[in-house]
Amino acid sequence: MSNLNRQKIVDSVPQKGFVGHPKGLFTLFFTEFWERFSYYGMRAILVFYMYYSVSKGGLGIDKTLALSIMSIYGSLVYMSGVIGGWLADRVFGTSKAVFYGGILIMFGHIALAIPGSVSMFFVSMVLIVLGTGLLKPNVSTVVGELYSEKDERRDAGFTIFYMGINMGAFLSPLIVGSVGNFHLGFGIAAVGMFLGLIMFILTKKKNLGLAGTMVSNPMSPSEKKKVFTYIGLGVVVLAVIFSILIPKGILTFAGFINLVTILGVLIPTMYFIVMYRSPKTTAVERSRVIAYIPLFIASVMFWAIQEQGSTILASYADTRTQLNFAGIKIQPAWFQSLNPLFIITLAPLFAWIWVKMGDRQPTIPQKFSLSLLFSGVSFLVILLPSYLGGTDSLVNPLWLVLSYLICVIGELLLSPVGLSATTKLAPAAFSAQTMSLWFLSSAAAQALNAQVVKFYSEDTEMAYFGIIGGASILLGIILLMLSPKIQKFMHGVK
Repeated sequence: MSNLNRQKIVDSVPQKGFVGHPKGLFTLFFTEFWERFSYYGMRAILVFYMYYSVSKGGLGIDKTLALSIMSIYGSLVYMSGVIGGWLADRVFGTSKAVFYGGILIMFGHIALAIPGSVSMFFVSMVLIVLGTGLLKPNVSTVVGELYSEKDERRDAGFTIFYMGINMGAFLSPLIVGSVGNFHLGFGIAAVGMFLGLIMFILTKKKNLGLAGTMVSNPMSPSEKKKVFTYIGLGVVVLAVIFSILIPKGILTFAGFINLVTILGVLIPTMYFIVMYRSPKTTAVERSRVIAYIPLFIASVMFWAIQEQGSTILASYADTRTQLNFAGIKIQPAWFQSLNPLFIITLAPLFAWIWVKMGDRQPTIPQKFSLSLLFSGVSFLVILLPSYLGGTDSLVNPLWLVLSYLICVIGELLLSPVGLSATTKLAPAAFSAQTMSLWFLSSAAAQALNAQVVKFYSEDTEMAYFGIIGGASILLGIILLMLSPKIQKFMHGVK
């Protein structure tokens, strides 16, 4: 998009009207608040819905398989962001992508709200994966379009927007987890997305101006015809393959999980190779791509632990934790609110610390290594109650709270730092795609988790948490030792 178009968009947006920020931030804040409310509300109870027996309102899927499906679900959500970004850049713009994505998400949650149907469960998966892929990356892009490149309010605006994300993620597990009925809970998630869509539709014309309406790299009519012909053929070929392989038992749940795991590793690997070998990448940028590889690997390791909050730790909260505590009946889904609660509480503190330390703060690789140390310790904390009291007795819920808290400290050392580092280390010709690559680290982590969670059981609990936690700490120490070398490859990026 040209600088002239960027300025034209900024000029079309009312620049005051929401706590000193552009009026459009109000629209996007509440659209994303309700989208995250719906997504995290659904996610807080989804794994329980899969493995609870039919008599308890669930689908009765084998627990280990349910944990793998949950991981694959998360992986596909992040992979689909690449498709959503491409469609917005080349076809219909970010504003329409947000709207279409919200529609798909809402219908996905409605499909989940229909009782007792495995087929509707998989329909909902497809709808929510595609919908989130359209909405999630593009709503953030629209936020950026509200501000000129030199507007000093930009970082603060993204901070406010990020708080909206975490407020939705905090409230929804508490509400959805308390209703005591899976389908009513999924219905509440659908209503949340519906409210987000209403907010977006009613206020976007007045508040957003031209933001999100311009297609940054539109295809010519001949390109469109060619691309959509290929896409249509691809869909038909896949439909034929699935219709043959599934009835014959060749493509099973396990086979599909293995396929997504392979893609989770293969796609980012291909990204790195293409960026490194591209003639558009300069020598300095090539060096920075090399520096980015260990950071990406560290990110995969971190998210592999953090994302188990909705799988292994959710199961742990359900079956291994004392849920009657201090006179309160705790719902297992409530623990899903701890991560956003701690982020809301601690993020301002971390921002203050980095400003206070200035040039004395740790380098990017050092922050990543500290993040891995904290994430590893968060898993070691969970094995302590089993070591001290055995695996037969229920665990005090404060152990789980402590584990989430330690992991969030790691997240604040890695997630915002990683976003910033990605924008600085990305080759100029691949700036948008490198941001997609950053989100693929979470996709790769959850694709790997789909295999790793198979090894978890109450009998292997201590070994499971100990090995994964220990691996994260070891990788953190190695990264800390390599930090000076990685810093040299970054050519001045701090």
